[in-house]
Amino acid sequence: MQKIYGSAAEALDGLLHDGMLIAAGGFGLCGIPELLLSAIRDAGVKDLTFASNNAGVDDFGIGILLQTKQVRKMMSSYVGENAEFMRQYLSEELELEFNPQGTLAERMRAGGAGIPGFYTKTGVGTQIAEGKEHKEFDGETYILERGIFADLSIVKAWKADTTGNCIFRKTARNFNPPAAMCGKVCVMEVEEIVEPGELDPDHIHLPGVYVHRIIQGEHEKRIEKLTTRSAA
Repeated sequence: MQKIYGSAAEALDGLLHDGMLIAAGGFGLCGIPELLLSAIRDAGVKDLTFASNNAGVDDFGIGILLQTKQVRKMMSSYVGENAEFMRQYLSEELELEFNPQGTLAERMRAGGAGIPGFYTKTGVGTQIAEGKEHKEFDGETYILERGIFADLSIVKAWKADTTGNCIFRKTARNFNPPAAMCGKVCVMEVEEIVEPGELDPDHIHLPGVYVHRIIQGEHEKRIEKLTTRSAA
């Protein structure tokens, strides 16, 4: 199967529709699929639900889709760096489903493994547990969390071969592997594409079986917050 596409728009062709659920990799501004997010904005699809650790910042990442009001709901863990997110949420323009970070990652991983749900102690006794099934195991209370089965996964990797086997660079690995696993179709953007056999099999972070389409491009690699030590 040919997996290499010439642009983000080409790779997303035929995959986008209003009201869809998209799982997006990244943590803060690290390892986010910025080219694919820009192409989704340009496509004009709306009423989107994103499963993503966060929503980027106001003018980068998923934040650009909040500006155009293409996002209806966020399934996230951390949303503290996005003023437009806060404004839309407080004005009830945006629906928010909070997830502890470990729970969100496991919900994605479970979806990729075909697991419809799992029990966890995280969130018991808090707002997170409201409306969810409770069950006791060995005298301890757990809540049922559902696996995430997304219509589309968009992720960012460092290197991939033409079959989709890929390597994530350092902390950019973050939510990308579980996000890639849980989508019916996974589109991945990378910095470099190599031929099969050029990547050490022991270093592969995500097997190509999870990846359906690949693009190569230039990435901005913004720093979300830069803290320096004052001169002594």
